[in-house]
Amino acid sequence: MTADLSDRFGPVALGAEAGRQAFRDAMACLPAPVTIVTTVDEHGAPCGFTASAVCSLSLDPPLVMVSVSRTSSCFDALAKASHFVVNVLGRDHDALATRFATSGIDRFSGGELVSPGEGLPAHLPDALASLWCANHECISAGDHVIVVGRVADAVARPGDPLVWHQRGYLTTR
Repeated sequence: MTADLSDRFGPVALGAEAGRQAFRDAMACLPAPVTIVTTVDEHGAPCGFTASAVCSLSLDPPLVMVSVSRTSSCFDALAKASHFVVNVLGRDHDALATRFATSGIDRFSGGELVSPGEGLPAHLPDALASLWCANHECISAGDHVIVVGRVADAVARPGDPLVWHQRGYLTTR
């Protein structure tokens, strides 16, 4: 089996890890959705960040996964939260995505996201989709944690998605 794989994949040693930059460059080739994930911290303050490592996980039950870096300013809040919202961004949300990807600022200062009540995660009313999730499970994965959310409610709207590809935003049309 090893010889067959070596023949197909060249001189790559099985079990060797890709170099950090080669891995980053390869992942930049993979188009990803741009989302803003929001929750509230243990004091009820809003917390949110831009995430591209988000995808559906299961239809029955409805589950989504969000990958969050352990160094993210929202890591503790999301890992400990009982609920969170995934907002799928559209073509006109690039400035909002950039703001929520920027550290050390008030990401909620623009007022675009609204909370349905005290201590509840905010959502973006004009997002292409919003998924309200209960925190179902957290799975350790290297320098990230995969937060699995059980979708309690979902809303979808027509529009063109904002996509992250080759380290920049683009749209599908």
